Amino acid sequence: MQKVKLPIKIDPVRCAVKRLDYVGVVERVQFVRLAESVIDVLDDVKAELSFGTDAQGLTVMNGHAQARVSLECQRCGDAFDHQCDIEFIYTPLTTKVAEEELPEAYELIELDENGEIDLYELLEDELILSLPIAPMHAEHDCKRGGMQMSWGAIEPADERPNPFAVLNSLKNK
Repeated sequence: MQKVKLPIKIDPVRCAVKRLDYVGVVERVQFVRLAESVIDVLDDVKAELSFGTDAQGLTVMNGHAQARVSLECQRCGDAFDHQCDIEFIYTPLTTKVAEEELPEAYELIELDENGEIDLYELLEDELILSLPIAPMHAEHDCKRGGMQMSWGAIEPADERPNPFAVLNSLKNK
């Protein structure tokens, strides 16, 4: 299959009217913020987008994207490959739609002054959000996975009298 570059800016309303589908790639050098969040972006980002209108008449952009990145294991400090797989559904923010009426699966997206969205920025945001908070190898693959890790002992707390014991004596009278 031929690699086709996705457009940077897209008008989701016009694409929904035409019921367009996009399948393509975005070069990894375009994702500067993602590259700052990981050790390395290993592959170009593959994305599939589908535009249409739902039963409520809302413009909808369904999407799926994949990227392979290199992360640092927080247990051992070694690098490992991580596959980011994201799926999203967006609808443009318009005056005719109230947030309360939106289905829960939909995310709102703001259009710029030309009625377009920055597709690269949207994909980069979604990929950054999909990164694990504390990246780690699988326990059996990590060189420190089976180790018991502790950083000091917790001393037992002093036994103090219960401040509500007085209330208990009042209850018994």
